[in-house]
Amino acid sequence: MSWFAGEIDGPLVVTRAIHFAASAAVAGILTFRVVVAQPALRSSAEGYAMVQARLVGLARAGLAVAVATGIVWLTLETVMLAGLAFGEAMRSGAMLVVVNETQFGLVSEIRGGLAVVLAVCLVPDRFAFARWVGLAAGLALVAAIAWTGHAGATLGALGNLHLAADGLHLLAASAWIGGLAGLAILFAVGRRRSPREWGPLQVDAVGRFSILGMVSVAVLIVSGAVNTWILAGSVHVLLVTDYGWLLLLKIAAFVVMVGFAAVNRFSLTPQLAAGAKSGAGPGAFSALRRNTLIEIALGLAIFAIVGVLGTLHPAIHLVE
Repeated sequence: MSWFAGEIDGPLVVTRAIHFAASAAVAGILTFRVVVAQPALRSSAEGYAMVQARLVGLARAGLAVAVATGIVWLTLETVMLAGLAFGEAMRSGAMLVVVNETQFGLVSEIRGGLAVVLAVCLVPDRFAFARWVGLAAGLALVAAIAWTGHAGATLGALGNLHLAADGLHLLAASAWIGGLAGLAILFAVGRRRSPREWGPLQVDAVGRFSILGMVSVAVLIVSGAVNTWILAGSVHVLLVTDYGWLLLLKIAAFVVMVGFAAVNRFSLTPQLAAGAKSGAGPGAFSALRRNTLIEIALGLAIFAIVGVLGTLHPAIHLVE
């Protein structure tokens, strides 16, 4: 089944978008736990245990979705590459050929192994070593996606630059968007606890996440500029191709996200810090929770756009 007069493979786009979002959520949530939740909530063992349980639960769910959609993605790629109907492609052994003889198949195998390691690390989730290995596996699971897209098909030194930029882009997006999910969980737990006790902890967490977000945005801007230069080459190409318009839509959604993040950082966070000790500032907390959910929605929209972009020819190849 295809969309838009056969130019876009609808099932493949949806599968890729969900897979990217789930993989990013896992890596981002685990990053949030180490960089934000653990240090910010160290004075409240009970509160951290509640947040940790939800973070791990969401990471497990995200990993399950990533594995399921990864299998579907491999199946759709097999059917497409074999040029056969689904049933015939499965009976012919074409999937083994794709797995063993294509770059996409090799990357899928490696990412499958990383998913197994991550799943094992998330089962006990009691030991510091397992948490760090799980974080490393989650980050590698996301970064390896770069080898399945346009960056993996770019040759030579330019290809190495493209892979580096795309991998960093994926990691930064995961830290930001997955971290937003972690922040939403922290806010949800905080609504059931005393504002005087939890308020200062939330302020500390917001401040730490703000730093993580600013670093992520900086990496996204630089790596995104490199990717755009490689895939489009000029502003003219962006304006005269469907690929370019979709890329501009992605950039616009990113700019809106940055706008909300700026409001959070420079307006709401100071209000929270000022009112934390007295228990004041509920309006600022409410606005921050709302903005966090909006940013998550925009992030999911960006993943949907990325799902489409990865199935199209880069704009630079479409214009003489």
